[in-house]
Amino acid sequence: MDTNVIFYLDNAATSFPKPREVWEAMEHYFFHVGGNPGRSGHRLSHEASEILFNTREALSHLFNIDTPERIVFTKNATEAINVAFYGFLKPGDRVVTTAMEHNAVMRPLRHLEGTRGVEVKVVPADSQGVVDLEALGQALEEDTTVLVVNHASNVAGSLVDLEKVGSIAKGAGVPLLVDGAQTAGCYYVDVEAMHISLLAFTGHKGLLGPQGTGGLYVAPGLELDPLIRGGTGSNSEREEQPLFWPDVHEGGTLNVVGLAGLGAGVEFVLEQGVERIRAHEGRLFNSFWKGAQGIPGLILYGPERWEERVAVVSINLEGQDPAHVGYVLDRDFGIMVRPGLHCAPSAHKSLGTFPTGTVRVAFGLFNTEGDVERVLEALDTIARRRDHG
Repeated sequence: MDTNVIFYLDNAATSFPKPREVWEAMEHYFFHVGGNPGRSGHRLSHEASEILFNTREALSHLFNIDTPERIVFTKNATEAINVAFYGFLKPGDRVVTTAMEHNAVMRPLRHLEGTRGVEVKVVPADSQGVVDLEALGQALEEDTTVLVVNHASNVAGSLVDLEKVGSIAKGAGVPLLVDGAQTAGCYYVDVEAMHISLLAFTGHKGLLGPQGTGGLYVAPGLELDPLIRGGTGSNSEREEQPLFWPDVHEGGTLNVVGLAGLGAGVEFVLEQGVERIRAHEGRLFNSFWKGAQGIPGLILYGPERWEERVAVVSINLEGQDPAHVGYVLDRDFGIMVRPGLHCAPSAHKSLGTFPTGTVRVAFGLFNTEGDVERVLEALDTIARRRDHG
């Protein structure tokens, strides 16, 4: 087999390849714009500002946001979550979250637990990564500052029903923070219909933008202390941070070239249609899940029904270390996957795969049925030969 041909199945880490429109937008900025938004009065500065405006508008359209200025640009979902936590949580506050969270949620929460005395209540999930919504509702019966949920697990692929969770949170009078890293761009997200108060997203996965881009939406009525303060190009006569949005949370020059690419990625998603993207990924998932049943010793994790998950699939081969399986897939078959714990140890404990983890296969918009066939054949070969060399 020609291992110089790359079969990329690591879209949960970052999507690849990107649409032509994304790198063309970034090239346009580099070659024809180059200005610093809000820092000058010349035309190139104004054009850079327009790029940011258009990207905010596209994101607002995608997530049904009525107030685009309440979208704060960050370099990824992790930074967005930190902006939310450190700007919102006070000593003695209580946070309810789930056992399926990424370390982007758990590490800052554990730090705030130790430094500010924030109470952290973790709601369990079952062995397929499905969160117990009844237990979640019961957890909110105590006075709670914010509910934090991962929309889709980056390990098990399991979805949280945001319409139900949003209704539970609204009924309890608790703001809902959603980690949308694995669903933004490939699953329907509506901040109004789902009662989402804070939405953290990254640009380099389902939104098809470059790395170093992301953002946080904050619903009107919620105010956060800025995580970073500095120059914004506005209210320059004052040494205090501006209080209006988005400037209050956007101190310093933004990644304009990256956000140009993100805007193009979001426009591409809107043109393709989220439902069409999800249907394509669903076909790939169903083909993989069905084909995997015939591979000896292959263990699948997460819900079997497509309606309950995204196209992120964790597997193991009995008796084989996932790190070794991932290495062999790359070395012998040119297939890119991610083995290990995926920065989510609590999720792996729920699945019973801690501490060795799993091999994660993550399909994206540009994968094909041929990619599915290739990885199934490779896994079958590895399973049958039990390659340890």
